[in-house]
Amino acid sequence: MSDRIERRLKELGITLPQIQAPWANYVSVIVSGPLVYLSGQLPSLDGVLVKGKLGADLRVDDGRKAARMCAINMLPHLREACGGNLDRVVRCIEIGGFVNATPDFTEHPMVLNGASEFLVEVFGEAGRHTRFAVGVASLPFNFAVEVKGVFEIS
Repeated sequence: MSDRIERRLKELGITLPQIQAPWANYVSVIVSGPLVYLSGQLPSLDGVLVKGKLGADLRVDDGRKAARMCAINMLPHLREACGGNLDRVVRCIEIGGFVNATPDFTEHPMVLNGASEFLVEVFGEAGRHTRFAVGVASLPFNFAVEVKGVFEIS
């Protein structure tokens, strides 16, 4: 069993957080055949919570960092779905992002780049994916961003 992805995370200085239980009546992950569907993750990491509205309280760079945190929070769920071995990830199929934004904010794709770039940093070409990035009037608990994902595993 290889540990290429775990080594890569270590090179990036990233320690994955513990899996957090769902905040409501849903499951965090579903495996269906080779596909892993991950519920939306929020920017809460190491006691840091990124809350607020892009275009009012937060800048694009704040949103990018929040989206990266969301992507980091996806990986412990994905690792569990892979039986503890992230090297089983064949590719990231899609991520979707919701940005808590003012009506005139238009840089949603730049915010979601924080998650997209992180996944490519970790998985290389297998981290490239389709995606959507949309602005919403609010998110749970006033978080700045929420990111979900679909991955293919072997």
